[in-house]
Amino acid sequence: MKILMTGGGTGGHIYPALAFVNHVKTLAPDTEFMYVGTENGLESNIVPQYNIPFKTIKIQGFRRSLSPQNFKTVYLFLSSIGKAKKILKEFQPDVVIGTGGYVSGSVVYAAKQLNIPTIVHEQNSIPGMTNKFLSKYATKVAICFPDVAQYFPKDKVVLTGNPRAQEVVSVEKTDILKEYGLNPEKKTVVIFGGSRGALKINQAFVEALPFFEERDYQVLYASGERYYKELQEKLKLSEKKLTNISIQPYIDKMAEVLAAADLMVGRAGATSIAEFTALGLPAILIPSPYVTNDHQTKNAQSLVKSGAVEMIPDQELTGSKLVAEIDTILLDELRCQSMAEASKKEGIPDAADRLYKVVKEIT
Repeated sequence: MKILMTGGGTGGHIYPALAFVNHVKTLAPDTEFMYVGTENGLESNIVPQYNIPFKTIKIQGFRRSLSPQNFKTVYLFLSSIGKAKKILKEFQPDVVIGTGGYVSGSVVYAAKQLNIPTIVHEQNSIPGMTNKFLSKYATKVAICFPDVAQYFPKDKVVLTGNPRAQEVVSVEKTDILKEYGLNPEKKTVVIFGGSRGALKINQAFVEALPFFEERDYQVLYASGERYYKELQEKLKLSEKKLTNISIQPYIDKMAEVLAAADLMVGRAGATSIAEFTALGLPAILIPSPYVTNDHQTKNAQSLVKSGAVEMIPDQELTGSKLVAEIDTILLDELRCQSMAEASKKEGIPDAADRLYKVVKEIT
């Protein structure tokens, strides 16, 4: 079988695609893959590291305000369909899977015109503009949150979950916290604001630090590379030793770290949610207010309903509020256990298998 993946712009579109590729390679090693992205997108740096044939097309997104750039966007979209058709004819895939981002718009639309079966994969609880457009043409629409089904043609929707969950669920608990100077036997909260960090979370952590030093639990905090140096200087980290707190610019083995933790605090991106629910980890979510359609808030709200998470709006976040919320979970064994069970129920640990089943059904 030949499968063409397309998606880009953010890690939330790219990593589910790569997780699916990795899983299918274990199930059916003879499967051939190709990935289509853009030259300037994040995918051009990430995908080649996975030894997947990679092709690019040129495209850009629509401006939400009236702009002459939108004329260029229409031109690029139309010309990119021609380029996508050329790639499709050369590779001759049995199915095309688009995981979001403008690039998938051209490729999935071109595949439809060539009568190639297609799947659109939507990671969030509010669909992106591209996936909403493509749902009219796609053979199937794979979703991760039941709430998002209302935005798509009912007969096309399949609840598959995020393939990243299946990568994470098999990760076993280890002593990885030792690598960060922490005790693997102690209750641990992991706090981070995404790969680049988040200013508001950073500010709250600085305010919370004196309180964290007094707690019985320990804290692993990833500030993001862009805030790390400033944090070191502000807190004078070179002059004092923190006994139950570890501050890092970035956490490389996040899945392994989460498997060793008792609570996660962070943004409400689709990939993070797939990871911690697959592990059955309670969470405090602080949705980013800077994402399209405020979809992170909707992601978080769907999990608040089930009791798996607590949510703090970004504008309400303070150091004292952060510590208080963490205390109410980590210092209450029954509540922590209840949230963990609810989180596990929300997870879809066989997401990659579900998506592969859809592939086999339509090819």
